[in-house]
This record gives sequence, C-alpha cells and structure tokens, in this order.
Amino acid sequence: MAKDLPPPYTAMSRHPMMPRAAHDEAARFNFLTHFNRYLSGNIGAGNRLAYEKRVLPAFRAEHGRDPEHRYEIRDAMNRDEWHRMWSALKRNSMEMRQHFGRQVVLRQLDELDAMARQFNEHSGQLELDPAIAQPHYQTAVDIHCQPGGYHSEERPGDVTVGANYDVGLFATTGGALGGFNDGGGQAVVGWVKAERPDWSPKRILDIGCTIGHNAVPIAQAFPDAEVIAIDTAAASLRYGAARAAAMGVKNIRFVQASGEDLSRWADGHFDWVQTTMFLHELSAKAMPRILAEANRVLSPGGLILHIEQPQYSDDMPLFEQFMRDWDAFNNNEPFWSAMHGQDLKQVMAEAGFPREAQFVAGVRAVVDPEIFPPSPDAGAEDYGRAAIWNAYGAWKPLADERQAAA
Repeated sequence: MAKDLPPPYTAMSRHPMMPRAAHDEAARFNFLTHFNRYLSGNIGAGNRLAYEKRVLPAFRAEHGRDPEHRYEIRDAMNRDEWHRMWSALKRNSMEMRQHFGRQVVLRQLDELDAMARQFNEHSGQLELDPAIAQPHYQTAVDIHCQPGGYHSEERPGDVTVGANYDVGLFATTGGALGGFNDGGGQAVVGWVKAERPDWSPKRILDIGCTIGHNAVPIAQAFPDAEVIAIDTAAASLRYGAARAAAMGVKNIRFVQASGEDLSRWADGHFDWVQTTMFLHELSAKAMPRILAEANRVLSPGGLILHIEQPQYSDDMPLFEQFMRDWDAFNNNEPFWSAMHGQDLKQVMAEAGFPREAQFVAGVRAVVDPEIFPPSPDAGAEDYGRAAIWNAYGAWKPLADERQAAA
C-alpha cells in the first residue's frame, strides 16, 4: 500500500458492536476517505496560493496594510472563488460522512439496539440518569453536521448517534486514528507512561467521553484502575458502554452526568481527570465551571490532562489561524474559534491550577503502521484535521507545595 494513501475501510478492526458495512457502503466510505485526503492535500494547498497571489495583494491595495486578525482574512478569503469551492466541497464531505454513516446504522438499527441492550444489561457498566438535561450549547446546532448532534434519539433505547460516530470517523480521519478509532487515547496513554513510568492511578475520570474511544485505551492500559467515563448524551453512552463490554474491557463505567456538576463525587476522589477534544465544544460559561469541578474532584498530586488542537498565539501565523477556524464557521463548531483564542493557561489558573504546575506537550495518534499510515508531520498538517494535538495539563500540587508557594 502506498504510504500516502489511506487504508481501505475493510482494514478497520471489528468489535461485535461495530455496524457492518455492506460492499457498496464500504465503497462509499472509501470514496469519501480519498476525497477528504484529496481536498486536504491537492485542493487545500490552493488556499495558500489564493491568499498569497490574489487575496493578500487585494487587501493591501484596499486597506494599505496587512490583515491584523484571522477574521479579516476570513472575510477576504470568502470572496475568493477557489476558497469558496474548497470550502463548499469540504462542507459537503462532512455532510456525506454523516449521511453515509446513518444509512449503515439505520439499516441494522433493530439489531444494534438489541445487542447494546444485551451487552449493557449483562455488564452493568452503564448508568443513565434521565434527570440530566442536555446543555443548550450542545442542542442548539447539529455538531459536526450530525443530524440531531450527539444526544438525539430515534426511539427509546437508541444507539444511532454513537454507532454513526464509530462507523464513520474513519472517513473523516483517513484512518489516522487506527483500527478502533482510538489513536487519541493510545497517544494519551503513551505520553503518561513516558512521563511517569511507575505511576498507577486508581480512579480516572474522562469528561465528555462520547462513545469512549479515547477512554477505553486508558482503561486497558491501567487494568487495576476504575475508569469513569461521563457524558450528558444517553444515546452515545449506550453505544459506548456496549462497545467497551463487547471488547472485554470491564474496568470502565459509562455514567450520564454533566461535567459542570460532579457533586456525586467527593473532593479529591480521582487521581486523573481527562478530556479529549472536548474543551472546544463548551460555551464560555460552561468551560470554567467544568475546570473548577475537575480541580475539586482531583486529588493532590493528581493529573488533569486536556487534549486539544494548539491554541492561537502571536507565534501562529494569522493565515494558519484562519484555516484552523474553518470548523467554527462551516462544521457547526460554534465555540471553536473563541476557545482557541483564549489564554488556556489563565483559564486553568482561574480554575485553581497554578501556572507553575501547568505544562503543554505534544501528542500524536498511535496506530498500527503495518495497516494505517502515520499521522503526517506538523509541516503537512491539515490545520487541525491531522491526528497531532497538544496536551494541556497540570499535576495538582500537594498540600505542602501549595503552602510553600503561598
């Protein structure tokens, strides 16, 4: 297989809960995977040329200066025909990904719902609470263009949104997250074990887990730990719990709960609090509340770790910021731009994590190189699509360390 080509859809690993794609359905995913790769590389490269050859000179002629903010570049680029073509195709690819996945899932929904119910009743790894309300910032738009977002249900006991997420993520990432779509979780495990080889956390909390594809690798890597994966979306949790049970992972529980209210857990209950590509889904009011609650339930000496795309800074060129902002305005990610423009270290400090205890590290998705191509180097990154992220975190100071700092 050529290294610059994504693997075929049939290379994905199959767990018992995974929806089965028929021949033509797999062919659609293969088309879309290659289409996304072509958009990212061949067509996407034209955006910089359009900016440098046409848009920037025109902006300078009109304003007598260079753009001073990524939004100025966006306004100017949205008048360029090449960028509008690329953007329309990219948006269309996201909608196709969702509808291709839904077709696969809805065709076998009776079977999927029944299997999930059987796995969850047998394992006892699912805890739902109908009193948990869906946050307005999650229901106001169809996030990632998924019809109904990640919370809606076709009927009672439904797993559609979770199954759709699992079956179609391959097409979005081009296989860069590996056979189980868990390259992000594998990357987190690799970083933690390299950073603290002898660390053995006993209680781990994953906030905003969706289907647990990043939490399950943590549970597998720390079999003596109790992993709690929480989300507000029952349909995603049903599928995630059944998926974990089908994979034989028994030390993880999926709990319907909001990160804004972790009052069921005592102060210092968890040794590790984790989020993966979650902070950019939060409103400006919700994020500090969740971080403050995470600080409260984290034990002294414990780890808080957030996997995200890089924050915008003066060191990041405005054109790159503009390109990374595409999801905010075209892929139903309403908080992406504002979140990535924040001083995340200051936000974490205000939540109780001292700046001197914080760190930023790089992580890269872990995949099977014999089947899946490695995520591209930073220089070839598709402005947020590649499986390369930053880890923003802190080791919570011990009581005596806080007193010494005071």
